[in-house]
Amino acid sequence: MKFENLKRVDNEVYETLVKEYERQERNIELIASENIVSEAVMETMGSYFTNKYAEGYPDKRYYGGCQFVDEMESIAIKRLKKIFGADHANVQPHSGSQANQAVYLAMLNYGDKVLGMDLSQGGHLTHGSPVNISGINYNFIAYGVNPETETIDYDKLREIAISEKPKLIVAGASAYPREIDFKRISEIAKEIGAYFMVDMAHIAGLVAAGLHNNPCECADFVTSTTHKTLRGPRGGIILCKEEYAKKIDKAIFPGIQGGPLEHIIASKAVCFKEALEEDFKEYQKQVVKNAAVLADELKKRGFDLVSGGTDNHLILVNLVSKNMSGREAETLLDEAYITVNKNSIPFDKASFVETSGIRIGTPAVTTRGMVEEDMIKIAEAIDLVVTHRDIKNAQNIVIELTGKYPLNYNFEK
Repeated sequence: MKFENLKRVDNEVYETLVKEYERQERNIELIASENIVSEAVMETMGSYFTNKYAEGYPDKRYYGGCQFVDEMESIAIKRLKKIFGADHANVQPHSGSQANQAVYLAMLNYGDKVLGMDLSQGGHLTHGSPVNISGINYNFIAYGVNPETETIDYDKLREIAISEKPKLIVAGASAYPREIDFKRISEIAKEIGAYFMVDMAHIAGLVAAGLHNNPCECADFVTSTTHKTLRGPRGGIILCKEEYAKKIDKAIFPGIQGGPLEHIIASKAVCFKEALEEDFKEYQKQVVKNAAVLADELKKRGFDLVSGGTDNHLILVNLVSKNMSGREAETLLDEAYITVNKNSIPFDKASFVETSGIRIGTPAVTTRGMVEEDMIKIAEAIDLVVTHRDIKNAQNIVIELTGKYPLNYNFEK
C-alpha cells in the first residue's frame, strides 16, 4: 500500500495519513469499538465500486449499469443472512446510528413511547438520549442497572415496561461488560405487545462466532455496525423478520438515505466472508480470553471494575478509588501510547466531559496477535500510568509489545 497517487496529488493529506499510520503502529489500541481490518477489506473500500450510483436495491435500481453492483450486494446479503440465521438483511445503512433510525422510522410514529437503556448506565446515544434524534423524535423511557450488581435489572425493566407500555423495547449497549439476556427481554416485550429491537453493534462478532446468544432468534429487528468486533468497514446493517422486510427497506431508501455506498457494501461482503471462516471463531474466542485476563490483572492491581468483570470484549473501569477522572486517565494513557476512551460509569457523579471511568476493549490488540501473557503486560502499563504516574516505563512496555506485533499492512512511505 504505497499511496503514490495521493502523495503526488495531495501531499498535505498524505502527511496526515502517514502520521495516523505511525500512531496506530506505535499505540496499543484499547478502544472497545475499534478494530483493525484486513488488507482485503481495506482494498475493497478503495475500489471501482466507489464510482457507481445505485439508488434502490438489487434488481430494483433507479440507475442503469447496476448489474455487477446488484451481483455484489446480493452476495453481501446472502452471507450476512447466513452468519446470523436472519430472514431478511439490509446492508445499506451508512452507520449503526442510521440503522437504528431506520427501524424507528419504519415502526414508530412521532412521539411514540420507547424503552431503551440509559446512556449513563451503558446504553447508546441512539437509544433515547435527549440530545440525539431518537430522544428528540420519540418519547424514550430509560431502564438501567442494579446499583448493587451493576448489571441490568430485568425485574425493574419488566416493571417499567408493564407500567409505561412502550411500543418498542430496545436492548443492546455501548458500555456494558456482561452478556445480555435477549430472550428474557423478548418475553417482556411479548407480554406487553411491544416490538423488540436489539442493537448488537458491540458484540456482533461474538454472536457470529457463537460465543453469545443470537438476538435474531428472538428479536423483531437486529441492528449493528460492521466495524467493531465484526472487523469490517465502517458501516451499518439491519436484520429482521420477513414480515417487516419491506418497511425496513423503505425506511433506509428512500426514507433516510439516497445512494448506497457500494464500495463500503463490497467491503462489508468481504468482512462477512471472513466472519464465516473457522479462524474468525478462534479470533473471537481469543478476544474474550484476553478481556477476561486483562480484567483479572487490573483487579489484582487494585482497579475497581464495573460489575466486577466482563463476559465479552470490553471492560468498564471505575477510577474513583484511583482519584483520577476518566478524562485525565485518557490523556495520561495516551502519553504512554495506550489509547482508551473516557466513559461514564453507572450512577456517575462526574460530568460526561470528565467522567469517572474509562472503557477498555481487546478486539484490536487481539487482531494484532496479542494473547493472555500480553494482557498481563498491558495491565502493568495501565497501572504504571494511572496508579504511579510513571509514563516512561509504561511507554517502554508498549513499545516492546507493538514492536513484537506489527500491524502487517506493509505500508511503504
